[in-house]
Amino acid sequence: MYNAFSAAESVMETSRPRDTDRSSAAHRVESWNEWDPLEEVVVGRVDGACFSPTEPGYRAEIRDPVLARTIPWPRGPKHPRVIDAANRQLDALAAVLEGEGVSVRRPAAVKWDQPLRTPTFEVENMYCTGCPRDVMITIGHEIVEATMSRRARYFEHLAYRPIVYELFNADPRMAWTSAPKPTMGDAMYRTEFWDYSDEERHARMHDFEFAVTQDEVIFDAADITRCGRDLFVQESMTTNRPGIAWLKRHLEPRGLRVHPVHFPYDLFPSHIDCTFVPLRPGLVLTNPERPILESEATLFKANGWRFVDAPQPVSTNDEMPAFCQSSKWLAMNLLSLSPTTVVVEAGEKPLIRMMKGLGFTVIDLPFRDVFEFGGSLHCATWDIRRRGGLESYFPSLD
Repeated sequence: MYNAFSAAESVMETSRPRDTDRSSAAHRVESWNEWDPLEEVVVGRVDGACFSPTEPGYRAEIRDPVLARTIPWPRGPKHPRVIDAANRQLDALAAVLEGEGVSVRRPAAVKWDQPLRTPTFEVENMYCTGCPRDVMITIGHEIVEATMSRRARYFEHLAYRPIVYELFNADPRMAWTSAPKPTMGDAMYRTEFWDYSDEERHARMHDFEFAVTQDEVIFDAADITRCGRDLFVQESMTTNRPGIAWLKRHLEPRGLRVHPVHFPYDLFPSHIDCTFVPLRPGLVLTNPERPILESEATLFKANGWRFVDAPQPVSTNDEMPAFCQSSKWLAMNLLSLSPTTVVVEAGEKPLIRMMKGLGFTVIDLPFRDVFEFGGSLHCATWDIRRRGGLESYFPSLD
């Protein structure tokens, strides 16, 4: 079985993240929003990736309906050919970012194919480091490790610890917080959620009760979007009300404001960056099939923000890669390099045209081979430093 302590020691002793850093050692960690000029970032890798096992908080489905009738959900390691294809696209993203003057870091290697057992749960294997955004978030000068909501991802933060320790030692201003680890025992999950009919889910959509209960602090970092002094946190399959309450109690004494947000037409919400994507001050890319609650949209409208609906993605849900667990709206999962430059998946021509029409310079990059590892361009990155300080973009609250 997997031993967390020996794994942590092994990762920190044997792995040296690749680094092209050009910054002052005393100013390494600072990122307040999703759009200021990007200076340092972590790009994921999927070496040794495994299929996520079925567990109380996660039930995978094969996208291709014909294939789904033929085989069960796979188990164990993913095929090396699939891993290599995704790593090539992740490496290409890293190269593009370096070409734009961004310092790029990569996670350490961890043996994801090992079984994992704690006093409260066990799973047959872990997952991968394709999506740093899910696990880690920079809020100003602080790095926060999320609790996570799935058993197979319980120790995913270990892959980023060498980077965090280096930053901690280099930057005397940096704060580092590891959020409280949940038990992930059976009582933490509402297993009947998976048996609801579509009609029952629709009837319950305003309850915002999903696979995790409200008994423990639960949040994935990718349910948070940062707009300077104001952070918006989606209540979802992967973030519950105690998780949002913990973030409020942790961050609001520091002068920040935490706002829960809800998207009731998303019946399986998980991570906000395929639904609600701030592009620059005053502009949000929105999902036309998952509108924000009108009562929560009021704050944006009262402060002069404009919502623009993303165009329909080029793939339907059934046309997404067979083992991808994200919806077609992964198309929205773009990465902002600055308030005027974004990276968009190369196949999403309608979105590329729209972004150019909004005045953005668009870097288009093939990334579809990464989709089955949990996300696209935003998911696959974790920004450590963006040039710019703390601002308030909601003056009606000041």
